[in-house]
Amino acid sequence: MPHNAEALTADFYDQIVEDWPGEIDFYTSLGSEAAARGGETLEIACGTGRVTRRLAQSGLQIVGLDASAEMLRVARSKAGRGPGPRWVQADMRSFDFGQTFALAIIPGHSFQFMLSGEDQLSCLGSIRRHLEPGGRLVVHLDHQDPRWLADVAEGRPDRAESSRELIHPSTGVRFAISRTWSIDRSTQTASVVTQWKQLDSRGGVIQMWTKGPVALHCVFRFEMEHLLARTGFALEALYGDFVGGPLGNDSTEMLFQARREAGPT
Repeated sequence: MPHNAEALTADFYDQIVEDWPGEIDFYTSLGSEAAARGGETLEIACGTGRVTRRLAQSGLQIVGLDASAEMLRVARSKAGRGPGPRWVQADMRSFDFGQTFALAIIPGHSFQFMLSGEDQLSCLGSIRRHLEPGGRLVVHLDHQDPRWLADVAEGRPDRAESSRELIHPSTGVRFAISRTWSIDRSTQTASVVTQWKQLDSRGGVIQMWTKGPVALHCVFRFEMEHLLARTGFALEALYGDFVGGPLGNDSTEMLFQARREAGPT
């Protein structure tokens, strides 16, 4: 099959982005609470359905939303028999499909694709309009490590660059995948350039594709708390992992669990 950067991103996504410990159980528990109230779950930036599929397999009614046609292509190709998720292609900053949910989740740091305050507020406002009164929102963010940020800003190869080999899930072809990060401190933006090299049996390069730079906003704790408050959410809990641990200096993740407050959408 022909390859391009967008298709390769989708094809390898499930191998590159692995589950966090306790992640699926965490979302399943909240989704089950939502279902017990008669509500459905909405996943924002669902990608290839890594989380969406598992929640659907547990019996939850769930909609997966993503802007990428290639990501949704892979998501649909992995659907099993019987009722599954409903997939919607839309921009997470401005979507409207006439349905409300009891739970909305943004897994895998995807809220960090919102690069400006305007983007962040638009996204959270769109989600709020699709939540029932009292509905919950969970946002999973990277807990920024200042040491990594400093090392990348200084261009240290051991922190700014990474590489690995993977096998294409459909064709069995071998690829070398490398990533190079950079930081713009003035905008709190991390950018990554990803390169795929198709390899022959001896490790020689047959063809190469490049994607990026792709930018992600480095969101800090109180920035997120202010954003939630501005868009009509009350923070219920803040965790440092998916098993309910507190956020601490050594936490690698931030999980914001908020509830939609009463008031007009």
